[in-house]
Amino acid sequence: MKKAFVIRHVPFEDLGNLSPVLSARGYRIYSVDAGTFDFAGIDPQEPDLWVSLGGPISANDTEIFPFLREEATLMKTRVQHDLPTLGICLGAQILARAFGARVFPAAKKELGWKRVALTAAGNRSALRYLDTPVLHWHGENFDLPPNALSLAHTELCPHQAFQLGKRTLALQFHPEATVKGLENWFIGHIGEIVSTPTVDVSSLRSQTKSFGPSLEEAARHFWNAWLDEVE
Repeated sequence: MKKAFVIRHVPFEDLGNLSPVLSARGYRIYSVDAGTFDFAGIDPQEPDLWVSLGGPISANDTEIFPFLREEATLMKTRVQHDLPTLGICLGAQILARAFGARVFPAAKKELGWKRVALTAAGNRSALRYLDTPVLHWHGENFDLPPNALSLAHTELCPHQAFQLGKRTLALQFHPEATVKGLENWFIGHIGEIVSTPTVDVSSLRSQTKSFGPSLEEAARHFWNAWLDEVE
């Protein structure tokens, strides 16, 4: 059975709609929590798939959270060996920083649902299946790492997705989000929500009910197409 190694930075930001796709494709999912996991005991080349998920900290917070350095080093090793690797939001920022790109506060926080615009390369990639608004939840942006291929952008974020090599994908947005799962995000991120102008739980819940089901369907096609490419 194939192994998917999954790093959570907060428990409620999990695999979401990617989980059933992986299970259907024969993956055994091994999830760990970054704050308590011993990264010294992991061989980064052993898992068939590596997924680093989102979280409310910054990829720059290495003095406060030293595991970020270890996580970046392990992910860099996977990329250098062209092994299937996925970074979502914080995971994407860790990937960018691992390859020397700058991670920095955005001029304006991007929190809510909107479409991403695909580059020409993005339109040739599995991202073409995400023809629907997706969830954005980040206050930082990153520069494109050297030799990375830009796949998507929004007005507030010039790099929403990039590819490194043939088998590494970094996504600033959240295609894994589910309608049910986001109820836990609203609880866990309530401090950020109430401190962000023009955003509240009611509006986020309404957007989620409007766009969440179509994202879940589109994401199933997206994940399967991407996995077909990298497996």
